[in-house]
Amino acid sequence: MKANMGSIDRGLRLLMAAILVVLYWQNIINGTLAYVLMGVAGIFVITSFVSFCPLYTLVGLNTCKIKKNN
Repeated sequence: MKANMGSIDRGLRLLMAAILVVLYWQNIINGTLAYVLMGVAGIFVITSFVSFCPLYTLVGLNTCKIKKNN
């Protein structure tokens, strides 16, 4: 797996995951929606730590800065 996520993208995903966890913890979201959003938050955390998003490869997106050797 080649990294395809930049640091800003990773930070935003972690922030969104934290917000979803707080909303769940405060019982603002509940039921089936809460479980789906907790799954999304978990995926955001995992993809942030590995710097790889499988969906990015499907659409050809890459937010990681590319280092070029001259």
